[in-house]
Amino acid sequence: MKTRRLGNSNLEVSSLGLGCMGMSFGYGTISDKSEMITLIHKAVESGVTFFDTAEVYGPFINEELVGEALAPFRGKVVIATKFGFDTTGATALDSRPEHIKQVAEASLKRLKTDVIDLFFQHRVDPNVPIEDVAGAVKDLIQEGKVKHFGLSEAGVQIIRRAHAVQPVTALQSEYSLWWREPEAEILPVLEELGIGFVPFSPLGKGFLTGKMDQNTTFDSKDFRSTVPRLSPENLKANMAFVDLVAAMAKRKNVTPAQIALAWILAQKPWIVPIPGTTKLHRLTENLAAADVELTHAELIEINTASSQIAVQGERYSGGSAKLINR
Repeated sequence: MKTRRLGNSNLEVSSLGLGCMGMSFGYGTISDKSEMITLIHKAVESGVTFFDTAEVYGPFINEELVGEALAPFRGKVVIATKFGFDTTGATALDSRPEHIKQVAEASLKRLKTDVIDLFFQHRVDPNVPIEDVAGAVKDLIQEGKVKHFGLSEAGVQIIRRAHAVQPVTALQSEYSLWWREPEAEILPVLEELGIGFVPFSPLGKGFLTGKMDQNTTFDSKDFRSTVPRLSPENLKANMAFVDLVAAMAKRKNVTPAQIALAWILAQKPWIVPIPGTTKLHRLTENLAAADVELTHAELIEINTASSQIAVQGERYSGGSAKLINR
């Protein structure tokens, strides 16, 4: 597995990471713990050194899973986790500095480690100045409890303001052939400031694998059941994206998922996608995307064709999640 450096930082990770959320949160079922530990171990054996979790996944049980699974490899892997939600349910967001520090202490215990490699603000909290958030993480870095600071789904001005207080190592936001909005403003700013990019949902929540159609239904506990873009009528309209990826995959004798991931990897050398899976064969398939080479002509072909397809449906219920820029 090749490695990549996240922006101008000294944080070097495998070119593909593993998103661990779905192992215990979000998809309606909690996977067998021993099977997930086996999968995570297989990822390490395959060269993956970057694993993503968060306190809110479960809550808490995903961090516990990742901590247990990676304990034997702790010096060889990078674990990213996140703060910023009130897990008591009192309010949705909580990035008050005192709360950030409480979360860090609890996450360290669950992850069975003495330092958090990459600590993301999970979502921007409009009630807490980003300078205060960055300052709290800066304190944790100075105390040796955190190595790197990250943001998630933040807009350009928030990124700039946070970076001025404590250098931001990485931004984690949604990005795929199906959601190219970051290209307009976010990616140029990340490049300017030397910040890495960690795309989540690089396979469009599974859509770009070609395994869904207008007849696909989701369990009521599966968060995708609430995603407008994945409603039956929108799935049917959006199949043009799958057709595009599938056609290129057939030409190159690879899978649609591998094309979707290879396309992201080809955009910038400081982009590290984190596809998630609970299946060993999907892990193997996804990781093989790191070896799929798309030519300049093929990239132009994919970019041109995808930019001409109108995406149907918002990416989250209640309207597309707007990047907070204040």
